[in-house]
Amino acid sequence: MNDSAFADRDGWIWLDGRMIPWRDAKVHVLTHALHYASSVFEGERAYGGAIFQSTAHSARLKASARILDFDIPWTVEAIDAAKAEVLRRNDLADAYVRPIAWRGAETLGVSAPSNAIHLGIAAWAWPSYFDPAQRMRGVRLDLADYRRPDPRTAPSLAKASGLYMICTLSRHRAERRGFADALMLDWQGRVAECTAANVFFVKDGALHTPVADCFLSGITRASVIDLARARGLAVIERRIWPQELGGFSECFLTGTAAEVTPVGAIGDIAYTPGAVTKALVDAYADAVRPRRRAA
Repeated sequence: MNDSAFADRDGWIWLDGRMIPWRDAKVHVLTHALHYASSVFEGERAYGGAIFQSTAHSARLKASARILDFDIPWTVEAIDAAKAEVLRRNDLADAYVRPIAWRGAETLGVSAPSNAIHLGIAAWAWPSYFDPAQRMRGVRLDLADYRRPDPRTAPSLAKASGLYMICTLSRHRAERRGFADALMLDWQGRVAECTAANVFFVKDGALHTPVADCFLSGITRASVIDLARARGLAVIERRIWPQELGGFSECFLTGTAAEVTPVGAIGDIAYTPGAVTKALVDAYADAVRPRRRAA
């Protein structure tokens, strides 16, 4: 078996209310979501067998589905329970968890209001999103050509699969150029986010982060804002223009996969991960691993 092949693994996946062998979790080639991107998903992490902010993620999954004009036929509580069961059946304590909901294959066309809605949940061991050896030195970001879309042209506040097409393209380009990720601007040319993580900057001891009104306001982003404020740090959500990037002293990314990751450079602008970034890296690690804090 190829350990890197997601379609060929041992384990169990929860699919439409049943736990089935990993390799049997399949959909038809004419599934509506494959052709028209009618799917929503979440990315979550479990630490010590507990999913961080599980209920917030389940609630956002259902909210994203409603934005895409369908209802997931399971409650938030049922989704939470299914995720926990996936961890148990796969004997996972520290893991990445991926719930995904989509329109099925009953009809194929742009309009498919009667298609069945499916829900699948998988989990697997997954280390840091970025190279751990370079993480505290700070990852290097390219500048993406694609921009986050005008919210009048796309369901920007849903965690919808179709919105990630330009993220994949931007990250591939960045990696080919030797960068870890790419910083994306919004439709008006202001700083937005990275391809799968929110961004924060530090200036004079305060945090500055873009207003999340045309891209996803991450659950990790909200957790870090709370952690910063609890430590007496000012958090300023505002419009940030690219010409301001050289005026910040520190920069870091937040996301379920990225956790809190320092940034060492955006293009040719260098940052030095400092005391504020280090404090929030540690604070987030304590928040997601309560037993470490108790020790």
